[in-house]
Amino acid sequence: QVQLVESGGGLVQPGGSLRLSCAASGSISSINSMGWYRQAPGKERELVAAIISGGRTNYADSVRGRFTISRDSAKNTVYLQLNSLKPEDTAVYYCSGLFSWRRYWGQGTQVTVSS
Repeated sequence: QVQLVESGGGLVQPGGSLRLSCAASGSISSINSMGWYRQAPGKERELVAAIISGGRTNYADSVRGRFTISRDSAKNTVYLQLNSLKPEDTAVYYCSGLFSWRRYWGQGTQVTVSS
């Protein structure tokens, strides 16, 4: 089993920034990818950004250029830097990862962008 623990959500004004963290622990033999999804009220969960084992990154078009995903392999931790936040970025952000090709999810952290 792998556990994912997120932190760093909160309330921020439009144009502001946040940094989300996700630490993986447990029976980790290999990490295929780690990333962030989000789900806004009434909408489906969507991929925000992901980083695969070779270091390649993927971003949703709506966040490219504003969000940056990074990782600390020694700590099994992935980060999401959210800049230039917009009200439409408001959602629950979930950390997710493929560990030995099995997907795990975190509990989610709320990000609210509002003045």
